[in-house]
Amino acid sequence: MEPAHVLIVANRTAASPALLEAVRGRAAQGPTGFHLVVPASPPGLHKLVDPEDHGREEAMANLRAALPALSVAARSEVTGHVGDPNPVAALEDAVHAGSYDEIIVSTLHSRVSRWMRMDLPSKASHLGVPVTHVSPDTVDACRLELAAA
Repeated sequence: MEPAHVLIVANRTAASPALLEAVRGRAAQGPTGFHLVVPASPPGLHKLVDPEDHGREEAMANLRAALPALSVAARSEVTGHVGDPNPVAALEDAVHAGSYDEIIVSTLHSRVSRWMRMDLPSKASHLGVPVTHVSPDTVDACRLELAAA
């Protein structure tokens, strides 16, 4: 059986419990290779003035911190790279450079997520592969459903 290839797009949530659980669940479905792209999101006004010059160090630190935890959750080595500062461009670049069967987009809570304001999960779905959106909101919703049961 050929392993599925899953692209993960995350930055500050790259090692979050919600994402680790999603990776664990996907890996349990069968052989899966995962690749993480972390957009080099620059802070503050650098988003507008010089996004290419800032954010790479923080993104690299997030990548380095997340890969071991993701690899444990995936039960195999997860690869990754730092992508374009624009998360849509980083996602598109990764999809065009590789061959992926699925995409997992991991965001912050919807009320504070810039990626949700730009509707990144919906934009990812236009690339022709299934998209799973993971956020602390989804974990909170599951907890509420379990508590109500």
